[in-house]
Amino acid sequence: MKLKKDILIATILYFSTVLILLSAVYWFMLNNGFTQQNFLISAGGVLIVSIGWGYILSNEILAPKQEMDEKLLHITKDIIHELNIPLATITANTSMIKKSNQNSDKTLKRLNRIENSSIRLKKLYNELVYSINREIKLIPKEEIYLKEIIEERVEILDSFNRNKFELDICNIILEVDKIGFEQMIDNILNNAMKYSDKNSTITIKTDDYNLLIIDKGIGIDESQLVQIFERYYQINKDKDGEGIGLNLVKRYCDEMKIEIKIKSQKNIGTTIILGLDRVIKDG
Repeated sequence: MKLKKDILIATILYFSTVLILLSAVYWFMLNNGFTQQNFLISAGGVLIVSIGWGYILSNEILAPKQEMDEKLLHITKDIIHELNIPLATITANTSMIKKSNQNSDKTLKRLNRIENSSIRLKKLYNELVYSINREIKLIPKEEIYLKEIIEERVEILDSFNRNKFELDICNIILEVDKIGFEQMIDNILNNAMKYSDKNSTITIKTDDYNLLIIDKGIGIDESQLVQIFERYYQINKDKDGEGIGLNLVKRYCDEMKIEIKIKSQKNIGTTIILGLDRVIKDG
């Protein structure tokens, strides 16, 4: 709120200054006559003062925000670093205890739960680091095999024993931001599971240069499709979630030049089509 107020005040000051300068130019030309030399002197003066005054005002407004952003980034990086230490300790010690051969079946099950939880925490840690890096710098693209990525994501989701997955994917090579691509697929598949009946089948297949994800869920009304990518928009308010998943999907697709289309029919299901032609590795 304060930043908006500062911008408004700066805008008023800037245009007031420009107005005063134009008035001074008008007075100068009125008293000295309109000549090419007088025009160039006046125009040059207005340009120099306008640029200088604009630079000063923008610095005054943005400097505190930039300083705050840098402090926040520094604190976040410190917290992430500190999180990694206990996480690594839990993972290492769990692995050592499992290898000791002095554990009952019940203990091993508990250790497996701890190990699986630490793996998920490690994944969240990596995604948090990725999100921060993404905000402050470009994430390099890398080559990935589409079939392998999809199979990895499905294997994780299979552990929930909720839906069946049917795969028919060509193992094409893509050149993309890998973590972002995995997050995009996770968001789409999580939505497909959330809005589908338990034990229903979710189909993932390639068709030419397109990746299709098809569910037999509740579907989306045509009137809702125009809002589907808006942040915080939810199709069904009764379902868990914050309504940001598909917004993140759209943002990633726009950045990677992946075309995304949604076809849906109420009470029949939804098909998400990802056009991968621009991210397929040549040769």
